[in-house]
Parts: sequence; structure tokens; C-alpha cells
Amino acid sequence: MIAVGVWLTAGVACTNSPASPSATVAASESTMPAAHVATSTANTSSLPEFLASGPIIVENEVDVTAQRDGVVEKITCEPGTPVRKGQILGALDDRQISADLEAARAKTRSTENDLKNWEAEAKVLEVDYARAQKLWDAQIIPKEQLDHARYKAESDQWDVKRVSELLTNAKATEQSLELELEKTRISAPFDGIVARRYIRVGQSVIRNDRLFWVTAVAPLRIRVTLPEKFLGQIHPGVVVGITPAENSASRSYRAKVIQVSPVVDPSSDTIEVLAELTGSTAGLRPGMRADLHVPNVP
Repeated sequence: MIAVGVWLTAGVACTNSPASPSATVAASESTMPAAHVATSTANTSSLPEFLASGPIIVENEVDVTAQRDGVVEKITCEPGTPVRKGQILGALDDRQISADLEAARAKTRSTENDLKNWEAEAKVLEVDYARAQKLWDAQIIPKEQLDHARYKAESDQWDVKRVSELLTNAKATEQSLELELEKTRISAPFDGIVARRYIRVGQSVIRNDRLFWVTAVAPLRIRVTLPEKFLGQIHPGVVVGITPAENSASRSYRAKVIQVSPVVDPSSDTIEVLAELTGSTAGLRPGMRADLHVPNVP
């Protein structure tokens, strides 16, 4: 959103004193108090003020979307409800997934038992082969009997590996279904407030459908654009004044510049500035428009 800059042109008063009341009024009827000016060294009462308009924003603001197809089973949070990260906002019908998950868990348990059985048998055959080896060394049994014991032991090891792979696949299926079950639970991605609800109980949704709009409530920020000539004059750490665009006379606020674009937009010859409000922000809400006050650069 491109901010709108407004020049407050100073009228020239018949006095050389910059502290003259008439000069102060002529500079700007909406001149901020000294505490709200972007610099403490310039006498802003004798300079016109530059206003840049922009939206009040928050860093975390997102539409919570469906991660899978399903039917809305319940809604636990309505617009205006404060929420914590991970708090459940609603849920999709999970009966089929829950049943599939229980079947997968049963298969995993069964495969684990099969693997233990094969591993135990493998140990027995390894012992038999070791005994056959000793008997062969003592020339008590023929070579064919030794080979038979060895083949049985090797064959059983392959069975152990086969069942081990089956167990790995069973666990992977179980984990996949657990993830799908988790997707049926609609949760808050961060601390904030539910700003909007898009769904109702019984509604069918598909993946990526909007479900809720969740927004943080702090810290509040304002993003504006300034003419190129302010590059180098305004930088992170500078304190500026903020007033609501709709009712600038109601109250003034303070904000600290936290980011200045390192490049100039060649299409508009402007730079982007991001400032974070400090102190009390009572009366301000994300989405409101406000004016950022900076002293004009000659």
C-alpha cells in the first residue's frame, strides 16, 4: 500500500524569532509536541512538517487454512476470543482417520511381535550352526550337515531383515495417520486474537480453505513511504510522532523507527520506513490508518 505524503506549507510571519507564537502556528496547525518529533536538535516549530500516511499493522497476521479435506465437527473459538499458540480453534470429523490409526497401531504391534519371534529363532539357529562348526572341526559330522546348519542360520537372518522392514513400514504408516489426525485439529499459530471466522459446524471444507483469521495484538507497527531526500536523515532508532488519520486531534503516540529500506524505489523515488509504536497504544487497532510525523528536510 503506497503511503500518501502531505505537505503542511509554512506561512511566513513578520518576525525573526523562531519562538514567536505566530511563527509556530504558521508552520503547522498540527505540529506535534517536541517529544513526538523525529529529532531533538532541529527547531521544528520553524519548519513545515511532512506527514506520511500508512496502516497500523502487526507482524503476525494470518488466515488459518484447512490442511486436509473434511467436515467441520466443532468450533471452540469465536471472533474476539484471545488465544494462545497451539490452542484449538475447531476440529474436523476424525472418525475414519482414528479408526485407520488404531488399525495401523495394531499392525505395528503384531509386526513387532513377529520380529521378536524371528530374532529369537535366529539366535537358536546361530547356536546350532556354532555347535555344528565345532562338530565338523572334530570330524564328528559330515560337511553336508554343517552346510545345512549354516544355510538355515543365514536364511533366518534374511527373514529377520524382511520383518524388520515390514515393521519400519508399519511405523511409517502409523506416523502418517497420526499427522493426518493432527490436521483435523485447527489450532492457533501464535498468541493473538481471533479476528474472523469463515466456517460453520457441518460445513465441508477442502485443503487450503480459509477457516479463521488470527492476528496478534502487539507490537503495533506502521509502514510508510517517504521521498528519497529523507534517505540518510531518518534511520533506525529515530523517534517519530503518530496520530490517527481519522481523528488526528484526539491523541498522539510515539513510535521508534526499526527499519529503513536500503534501496530507493525507482518508480516512485521513495523509501520504505517501518516504525514500531512504543508506550501506550490504547485506541489503536491493526488495520487503522495513521499519520507519521517527521520534520521536513530542506
